[in-house]
Amino acid sequence: MDGIFGPCSYLDIIFSLALHQGRGTNTHAHTHSVNEGHHVFLNLETRRFYCLPDNYEIMDGSLEDITYLLNPTFSKKQICELDSCCKMVRAINGLTYYPGLVGLNNIKANDYCNVVLQLLSHISPLRDFFLCEANYSGLLELRPGGDPMRLLMQRFGELMRKLWNPRHFKTHV
Repeated sequence: MDGIFGPCSYLDIIFSLALHQGRGTNTHAHTHSVNEGHHVFLNLETRRFYCLPDNYEIMDGSLEDITYLLNPTFSKKQICELDSCCKMVRAINGLTYYPGLVGLNNIKANDYCNVVLQLLSHISPLRDFFLCEANYSGLLELRPGGDPMRLLMQRFGELMRKLWNPRHFKTHV
């Protein structure tokens, strides 16, 4: 199955390393599980966890925090309260932060881009629109899978939801 992350992408939960060939015996994920001793992998499309190299699905409620981080969701009430609420929240690593005011990873010289993304995330109508995936999911369906505008909308929405997530593991995205 090809998806937005590539053909059957799996995430090594330990290294946060995406491996793109599925979880079969002749794949990078399988080899990585044997060589590195990392056994828990997340299918980025289905959001299901698997134990490799044994290749069985792991069903454990304690993993829900990880799937929520992958795709945070907001109720209409939560979105309406964002501009009036100014309370700090605590990340799982113990640090406190304000949702919407978290750092973005610096990938080489992208500081200028991070500044623009942070600014856009604080334009309330734009932020509110992209925090609710249902607002633009219909637009995504109108565009073909590889269309750059479709990917831009999808990724920007993911970024907005992650920036404003009140349940981070750490205080940056």
